[in-house]
Amino acid sequence: MEWIVRADPGAAGTRPVVRVTPESARWTYVGFEVYRLAPGDSLSLVTAGREAAVIVLEGTCSLNVNGARFDRVGGRTSVFDAGAPEAVYVPPGCSVTVDSDSRAEIAVASAKTDRGAGEARRITAADMPCEERGDGSTLRYIHHILDEHHPAHKLLLVEVITPSGHWSSYPPHKHDEDIPDQESYLEETYYYRIRPSQGRAMQRVYDKRKLDAVLTPGDGDLVLVPRGYHPVASPPGFTTYYLNVMSGHSRAWKYTLDDDYAHLAPSGDITGRTAPVARTPEQ
Repeated sequence: MEWIVRADPGAAGTRPVVRVTPESARWTYVGFEVYRLAPGDSLSLVTAGREAAVIVLEGTCSLNVNGARFDRVGGRTSVFDAGAPEAVYVPPGCSVTVDSDSRAEIAVASAKTDRGAGEARRITAADMPCEERGDGSTLRYIHHILDEHHPAHKLLLVEVITPSGHWSSYPPHKHDEDIPDQESYLEETYYYRIRPSQGRAMQRVYDKRKLDAVLTPGDGDLVLVPRGYHPVASPPGFTTYYLNVMSGHSRAWKYTLDDDYAHLAPSGDITGRTAPVARTPEQ
């Protein structure tokens, strides 16, 4: 299996930077694509058989979803800004038009399903809890874009800033099988941005059998995690951003820690503290 989808360096307009479908990933639920738009660009999407969210990572866009208008969604100049993004939740069976008001980067996260959770709606930065997770060299900053506290049928979305020299998705954990009250099956993608852009993060995807892959995603690359533990390292001198999309049989983030690292989370819980605005040490 190909674990990493490299960014298309010439992508612009309706040509995606990265794209994965359940069919291309050879799994069941998660689809993901990213577009970089110039001012005035227009993009058309259809969500037949998919629950989706359009996340405006950078810039501003106006969206029309089955006649419902959402003006000037977004506003960040960079994914490395301190504030959260904005997004529009889109239930299955909708026609979506995205009109770029400025230079913009948008992500379209989707999960295969015929059910949704109500009508299309805007998810503002104020709707997204911010979390500081970990301590010392495992400290990172998380925006909960579409988490279990938001209504949805299949999608779970978070974005993470990992400062220079820090680790995230740590201690290593997995969510590749359904174990009642312990673990839930969730497919996952990691969409990476790196500052400065010539850098690379490091991500290991492994299990206790035969799987052991070490990946070096660069700016704009996408990593697929269908199974196994999957820690991330942000090398000294570079700040790492990633957007996670998760979906599975049930909409619950339950995980199993690697026993070799259990001493780092003696309670078995790796969640952290909520804060009004997540900021990295560099900011």
